[in-house]
Amino acid sequence: MDNSKRNLIIFAVIFFIGCLFVGMISLIGVGALGYLMTTERAVITEPTNESIINVPEITPTSVNDTQTDEITPTATPQPTTTLLPQNTPVATQPEIPPDIAVQMDQIEQEVIELRKLQPSGSVSRSLLSRSQLRQNIENDFFEDYSSEEAQDDSIALISLGLLESGFDMFTFYQALLSEQIAGQYDHEKKEMDVIQGLDFGGPERWTYAHEYAHALQDQNFDIENGLNYTNEACEEDSERCAAVQALLEGDASMLELEWFYNYATPEDVQDIQDFYSEYESPIFDSAPNFLREDFVFPYRYGLLFVEYLFDLGGWEMVDSAYSDLPVSTEQIIHPERYPDDKPIPVNLPELSPLLGDEWREVDRGILGEWYTYLVLAHGLNPEARLSELEAQAASDGWGGDAYIVYYNEINQNILLVVHTMWESTGEATQFYNSFQRHSTGRFGAPTTVRLDHLAWTHEDGYTELHAQDQFTTWILAPNEDLAQAIWTAIQAP
Repeated sequence: MDNSKRNLIIFAVIFFIGCLFVGMISLIGVGALGYLMTTERAVITEPTNESIINVPEITPTSVNDTQTDEITPTATPQPTTTLLPQNTPVATQPEIPPDIAVQMDQIEQEVIELRKLQPSGSVSRSLLSRSQLRQNIENDFFEDYSSEEAQDDSIALISLGLLESGFDMFTFYQALLSEQIAGQYDHEKKEMDVIQGLDFGGPERWTYAHEYAHALQDQNFDIENGLNYTNEACEEDSERCAAVQALLEGDASMLELEWFYNYATPEDVQDIQDFYSEYESPIFDSAPNFLREDFVFPYRYGLLFVEYLFDLGGWEMVDSAYSDLPVSTEQIIHPERYPDDKPIPVNLPELSPLLGDEWREVDRGILGEWYTYLVLAHGLNPEARLSELEAQAASDGWGGDAYIVYYNEINQNILLVVHTMWESTGEATQFYNSFQRHSTGRFGAPTTVRLDHLAWTHEDGYTELHAQDQFTTWILAPNEDLAQAIWTAIQAP
């Protein structure tokens, strides 16, 4: 599937305000907010154990374990007096009320001090209605994402067992954009927009801190040209794109937490509590299981990745990651493996001559450790979902992969090939055994069970998995003959 567009749109738009708070609320609970507001808060200075955000290890489902304790506001600490450089103008559009512009200025100064990055220029900003921002986002998003591309994405996700046949991805994104917009920083236009509610309250102020952190990232590291975070680059390597996105969002999320610890007022806390007590997201809640997990990935795991770097060397260590970017979801999930453990390039032979003209390539790329995990733990069929721990262990040994998806328009058949290299033969065997349990839940009892070959004949066709040294090869095809021909082509020197 083409994750590049989803990666970029998640970065551009905070789909749901919970994403902004997922680091704090999913990891320490709403109840802890009140505790934090009643304790003395210190601005980050040096990377000591006392000054960093300490969060416990989590499993990919802990975001659903949110607590709902009462929040107790306390006295507001005095803000720092760090100012913008004297020659740096503040771009304020006329429609922003003066009192809100003053708050934005102050939040920017606070973010600059906390993040220890200096702005290189102004950022145009505006306070928009939800409908105005939605229209802007829809224009940008659907200019580069057609219904045909959405259909191809759906075909790939169906083959992986993540999406049901007939799911309308294009319509889903349209609905989600109408529901889940909170704000954006557009790194192409250098513009920052925040949704206007009844006033510029806690959620809006917190959103602004997060989005201004993105503006500082852009001015210091150049998101588009310096980091090569573009539609084209993400289409070329969506795995790298997901890792860069996690760095960007983890950085902004950690900063946003520090802003809350140091500068949120009692009114901000109450506003946020009130927001959560009334917030509903029926479109997001109805999304396929894997998609909900995927949307939260850059915030949850990105925060843990950035916190790991900060623990080693403060913001300077985080800044260094922008000149030596993470390149895989494996590095984000396991920050101790960054930067040395890089994906191993894996190649697939050209299959088009074998298939014939009636088959059309709809997608190719890298699944990565994250999507390997999603396939095993968060597929469409609940009976095929492995436990969190087993799915994590089975995907943990990922070393590199290549996948390709073809579609036969005439008979609507799908062909999927996933060729994965694992870090050891033992890791390959572990995935092989877990995949057997997963696919038995998805397709029923296997028709072939050997030490190096599993196969299932099912309603949608034929599926097999081969194990050879450190490699596993998953083939989903309309029939056994085609699957065998694909396997022979992969084995050919």
